[in-house]
Amino acid sequence: MFLPPFLLDQWLAAHEFASPPIRYNLASSTGPAWTFGELAALGGGEIVAVLKELRVSYVPPEGTPELRQAIADLHDVSADWVVATTGASEALSILYCLAAGPKASIVLPKPGFPAFAAMARAWGLKVTTYELARARGFVQTAGLVLAAVTDETRLVIVNSPHNPTGSLMPPAEMERLAASLAERGIPLVVDEVYHPLYFGAPVPSAAKTLNTIVVSDFSKALSLSGLRIGWLIDPDPRRRERLINLRSYFTVSGSPITEAIAVHALAHRRAILSRLEEITRTNLARLDEFMNAHVSTLGWVRPGGGTVAFPWRLDGHNTRPMCEALAHEGVLVAPGDCFDAAAHFRVGFGAQTSGFQQALDIAARSVG
Repeated sequence: MFLPPFLLDQWLAAHEFASPPIRYNLASSTGPAWTFGELAALGGGEIVAVLKELRVSYVPPEGTPELRQAIADLHDVSADWVVATTGASEALSILYCLAAGPKASIVLPKPGFPAFAAMARAWGLKVTTYELARARGFVQTAGLVLAAVTDETRLVIVNSPHNPTGSLMPPAEMERLAASLAERGIPLVVDEVYHPLYFGAPVPSAAKTLNTIVVSDFSKALSLSGLRIGWLIDPDPRRRERLINLRSYFTVSGSPITEAIAVHALAHRRAILSRLEEITRTNLARLDEFMNAHVSTLGWVRPGGGTVAFPWRLDGHNTRPMCEALAHEGVLVAPGDCFDAAAHFRVGFGAQTSGFQQALDIAARSVG
């Protein structure tokens, strides 16, 4: 098995954990960080008492009943449909393993999260992509995706809100896509790690859409990446048995400690999501002003949801030198070559709780 260098993680690791640390992290795709003390305070400290009495042993491979119910409540589905995983990464690996076979192919968005394609190829899957073109506003439609489907396609992935562009697939398009794929016996996988963070009208989860498997986690909209908990939602009981069996092989089970903290966090998700919404809306408004002030050098499509945007240099130049110069000045953004789009750069506006305007002021000197 060969995996190419994970350029995005290498970039982030080189700067996020540097000493001294980066001052303004606009490369992160998560929401604001929480300490355990802040989380515990949401419930008056009852989670501390729970942890003291917790038996530190295995939990069911599909997750504890309490965790599955809490996740189900977030998506308004049956807890029976939920399978806990070690982050969304394991959820995707399980699905790739299930789809793998001679000549099997998978359909993915381009640009997209780098691990999508790399891990699919590692499982022996042929990768076919559909392009979210900036000239079309990174639009996601059923027709665009279906044009990439072949007789060898075993799985189709849609990411909405999308990383790195922030674009959305409207619910009607999602339903049309899932129905069309059902006619060909191909399941639709919807990566919903940024649900329910939207900047227009609320968008329902795709979890109730027929022929759809939803992937999500605690890292993005719920801002708790350190829990390393993700999940699959699949109403098909036979396929779900296979997913649970694969999870048993991959990691046996989750941690009772992190699953208990996750249940506590979901019980107080309104507070967690409210904090995220306040920070992202404030920072996105500042990013609006920044982009409007640099229309002669930068282009962008305002994101419809999530915590990231994907601007580009109008002159088409590779943005890595610009990103390196900004990092030297204490501002971290992700170069577009991490997403095979060298003229772009990814800006995160959900993690930085203060100093976002100062970071943009520094960036203004580099973009011209």
